[in-house]
Amino acid sequence: MASTTGETRAATTAPNSIRLPGIVLGVGLGGFVDGILLHQLLQWHHMLTSTNDDRIGVKYYNPDTVSGLEMNTVWDGVFHTVCWISVLLGLALLYSRVTHHRRAVWASRVLWGWILVGWGLFNLVEGVFDHHVLAIHHVHGGPHQAWWDAAFLVLGAVLVAGGHALQRGGRPFDPDAPRRTGGRA
Repeated sequence: MASTTGETRAATTAPNSIRLPGIVLGVGLGGFVDGILLHQLLQWHHMLTSTNDDRIGVKYYNPDTVSGLEMNTVWDGVFHTVCWISVLLGLALLYSRVTHHRRAVWASRVLWGWILVGWGLFNLVEGVFDHHVLAIHHVHGGPHQAWWDAAFLVLGAVLVAGGHALQRGGRPFDPDAPRRTGGRA
């Protein structure tokens, strides 16, 4: 009976123990994918590449001018700094919650599921606010920018759903529980 209670406790508490670190890591890593792939490698947009919008009184910076590219580079740097801090915070949270068997945690479907959820949440929040509410940039400007922005949101929703399914399908892992080394307890 004692092992059943322990298994029940682990099943109900283990996914929560690494949920927050996984989500925070996912937000930072998702931001890095966005910044490195879309801002730097593909150069589809920078943080402030939309046109001027008098509705909200914010000036945007054209990346085709030297001064505009300089300002966008600064704000891309601010964005990457926030991503970096998010990854460091996620790692610190994970380290503080996992005292034993760290290698098993990195291999767990639960952690990677929560990381995908965090990445999807990044896409959804960044996509809604930066692409639609503030309109400070779009995924890929041009005649089809609404489709690119919608696809970014769909990808975010797929990442959240897939990550949630992955972590639910993983075996609950209690990083503080003593590990069995064969035989029955």
